[in-house]
Amino acid sequence: MSYGRYGGGGSRDFNRGFAPKPVEIGKEYEVDVTEVSRQGDGIARVQGYVIFVKNGKPGQKLKVQVNQVGARFATATPVVPPTQ
Repeated sequence: MSYGRYGGGGSRDFNRGFAPKPVEIGKEYEVDVTEVSRQGDGIARVQGYVIFVKNGKPGQKLKVQVNQVGARFATATPVVPPTQ
């Protein structure tokens, strides 16, 4: 029987999720929205780290404020709503 990645076997993922993130809650970043998520939010990246941008559209360059930071992604809202 296999328990996938959570079942025993080594420590190769031991520090995963504990690495410092390139963004912080409450701080503002300028990002380029490159894709749209399945939920309709924009997807941007800071140093490869995924940020879901509320109401973001591909091709927009936005200043966003980070609301939440998780192990694999962050969520953010535009500081100034887009004019498009």
